[in-house]
Amino acid sequence: MTKKDIKKYAKPFGKKERVLNYTASNYQLTRPPKVGEVMALIRKCQPKVIEEWEQYYFEEAYTKTKEPIKVTKKTLDELGERLYSKITEIVIPEWTAAFKDLTLQDCKDYIYELTIVRTYDGFLLEKSVISDILVKLFSNVEFVESDPELDHAGDIDYIGKVGDKAFGIQIKPITANANFANYKITERMSKSFIDFEEKYGGKVFVIFSTREGDKKVIVNEEIIEEIKAEIDRLKSDS
Repeated sequence: MTKKDIKKYAKPFGKKERVLNYTASNYQLTRPPKVGEVMALIRKCQPKVIEEWEQYYFEEAYTKTKEPIKVTKKTLDELGERLYSKITEIVIPEWTAAFKDLTLQDCKDYIYELTIVRTYDGFLLEKSVISDILVKLFSNVEFVESDPELDHAGDIDYIGKVGDKAFGIQIKPITANANFANYKITERMSKSFIDFEEKYGGKVFVIFSTREGDKKVIVNEEIIEEIKAEIDRLKSDS
């Protein structure tokens, strides 16, 4: 099938798309805990027509929560209502205030900070998390920087080699008062992670880190046990 043969079914939202996408992402309204593991479901379904996919989704979709709940059309409608509420009650007032106060100097400072300062902070953070934490916890794993020439390099910072297999690490900085649960993996990153797993055999883990005094710490501490379990799995498969 050529590119021009692919039919698009998505409804265009025009200029509304950005605010809808921003709010849905920021408040996690389309994440697995709310709508189930959508990409995993559609790959399992392998639908030939959209009607087949819709029927399968409402038959099989459950929220990815401690106690899974069946996802229905009413569930999606309620999420839509929450989206509208967040936009009108929070996002619009916040953005209106930001637009009012925004200056040319803010824009110049932001580009500089993003390009120079935050890149350097991120570089130091990556080094510290690997050398000061992961290397000490998993001394039998060889950690190497992701090859910048590889397709997944932009989404995976380090590779942990376990025999002839490997797992991936993405390190994200987070401020002390931020909520890392709001972080959402994009469709591109999700595909990149899947491609990595198919090539190297191991999963990709997203680590959130911050500074406490002079030390860097991992905020989502449960990821350590998940990495340990993955290392054990990769060893047993080798």
